[in-house]
Amino acid sequence: MKYELMHRTFPTAVIDISDNYGYISKIESISESAHMPVGVIDGKGIINCNSLNEWWKDRSIPIFRPRIERLLDIFDVMTPEQLSSRCFGLSLSDQYWIRPIGSGLIWEKLNFFKNPFSEDAGNLLLGLKEYHEEFPLNSPDFTTNGNLEKTWKIINGKRYLLKGGNFQEPFNEVIASQLMDQMDISHVPYALTTINSKTYSLCEDFVDQGTELIPAWRILKVKKRRNETSAWQHFVDCCNELGIPGSVEFLDRMIVLDYIIANKDRHYNNFGALRNAVTLEWLGMAPIYDSGSCFYFYDVAVKNLYGGKTPSKPFKNCHEKQIELVKDFSWIDFNCLSHIREIIFETFLSEISAGRIDEKSIKIIVDTLISRIDALQTIAGNQT
Repeated sequence: MKYELMHRTFPTAVIDISDNYGYISKIESISESAHMPVGVIDGKGIINCNSLNEWWKDRSIPIFRPRIERLLDIFDVMTPEQLSSRCFGLSLSDQYWIRPIGSGLIWEKLNFFKNPFSEDAGNLLLGLKEYHEEFPLNSPDFTTNGNLEKTWKIINGKRYLLKGGNFQEPFNEVIASQLMDQMDISHVPYALTTINSKTYSLCEDFVDQGTELIPAWRILKVKKRRNETSAWQHFVDCCNELGIPGSVEFLDRMIVLDYIIANKDRHYNNFGALRNAVTLEWLGMAPIYDSGSCFYFYDVAVKNLYGGKTPSKPFKNCHEKQIELVKDFSWIDFNCLSHIREIIFETFLSEISAGRIDEKSIKIIVDTLISRIDALQTIAGNQT
């Protein structure tokens, strides 16, 4: 079926999308290359189906999301991309969508930033409700990536992302958020909420009707990486190529944060940049988000206590190497980190009281984090 690939009100291309699998089978024509998704144009100025499909697939709900098979079964489709097509590819992270040729659909009447959407898909994906027949597909959940269970909700007129995961991860998001408050690092604030006795993290959408998030992995596609160029340098070079301001300063803060909290999952979809979706002006790096895979929520604490390396992403495979990439530590006020113990215990207080986590486990996390802060202070002192 033929569609116009739209960027807000800008028609960018005419594409064919397979009815059977939901992938882009052909690019018929391009009308506005400047508004095409970032990173789909190669070094020779050519846009091909492979690069556009890569972008399209990454915007779709992943096949590894819990309960996705039930969703596919209800709508009798084979791929998540088919679900994306049925909701016109509308998202709450960027301003792209698809319009069937001749349909006359209008952005202002469809986009999820100002129009209501169904929460049925989210209720199913979180296991809050069972469905036995098709329900409305006008939902941003079909264009939200990541393997953790999550859903979008409208609360008091604002768009919020509700996210679950491992028992500890929602709490980790909140602690990391409070830590960034103390360190004056730009970030997405997180809070906790409980539904049917399960705790989720909750954050307001930091993208609005005029802006959009461009993930780091799309930024990396704007130029080919040379063999002798490090991953860190390549990302900075790509930011400079696009004109994204403040990338080095941002990376310093992100790497320092991730070192302190021992974040093991800062992959290239877990940070990015913001741009104006109308003028295409780059506004800077996005506030830090998705920091839940931290605080040793698996078995890293034990390894770290015995001198093992702490896994990291995206530039090095361990934090002990990645922290060496930081160019400037002078912005850190180590006095503001003196309250880390109180922050962690206060966040977990309800879980300790309910017996879902013991104080000994929290103490291991706190003591190990304090040792990491001490190590960071030594590293910072050696740089001066």
